[in-house]
Amino acid sequence: MISSPLMTVMVDAVRKAARGLRRDFGEVENLQVSRKGPGDFVSAADRKAEETLRDALMKARPGYSLVLEENGIIEGTDKSHTWHVDPLDGTSNFLHGVPHFAISVGLEREGQIVAGVIFDPIKDELFVAERGKGAYLNNRRLRVSGRQDMADALMGYGTPYLGRGSHPRLLRELGAVMAMAGGTRRMGSAALDLAYVACGRLDGYWERDLQTYDFAAGVILVREAGGYVTSADGAAEPLAARSVASGNEVLHRELLALLKKVQAA
Repeated sequence: MISSPLMTVMVDAVRKAARGLRRDFGEVENLQVSRKGPGDFVSAADRKAEETLRDALMKARPGYSLVLEENGIIEGTDKSHTWHVDPLDGTSNFLHGVPHFAISVGLEREGQIVAGVIFDPIKDELFVAERGKGAYLNNRRLRVSGRQDMADALMGYGTPYLGRGSHPRLLRELGAVMAMAGGTRRMGSAALDLAYVACGRLDGYWERDLQTYDFAAGVILVREAGGYVTSADGAAEPLAARSVASGNEVLHRELLALLKKVQAA
């Protein structure tokens, strides 16, 4: 496990937020829920977790800016550092009682993601990474999978919310990947999808129309686990494009080729 001061701050913040999520998940039927947009729900638990994260991070690093799912951008005096915070990635799973969601916090320094924490409070799985220090699940060092053949690969993907993104494009991309891959999975949490690529549970993953807080932490996790991450169109940095494609060197390259082939068709 990484024991730097920065990682201590991030881990403490997500563990504090997780206590409320665990409690509210046990009473999911009684949560107060409001509509934020078509197919996109926000719960009282989501808001409470974000407040906990915001307060903990601002106390520890008072000058840093924040990009928050619920409360937008908070500009800090330190223009070099920005937290990207998703207090509940997998909200739809949470509200339906599906135990697959996570808290995600990534730190951007001068345009580069340098640290990330993704915590699954139900499975008690803590994924952490810091630039140059590796990626870990609890106390185990992570490496992306070594599979080289797409026919053996399990590929993850995400679907856009109603009214955002192109479902027809996704269906074309999914058809192309399904024709070559051993299997596909859509699990409902971009943060955990990337964490699963980092630990080899998924061999690759792609999604479009994301927000930076959805996947900032996952980007550094995959890279520190020896994997490759670009935008879904192959650009070097995915955050600006709000899309992601990931995997080991071979499968990432094959995944990008399949996505580009669909675009060219």
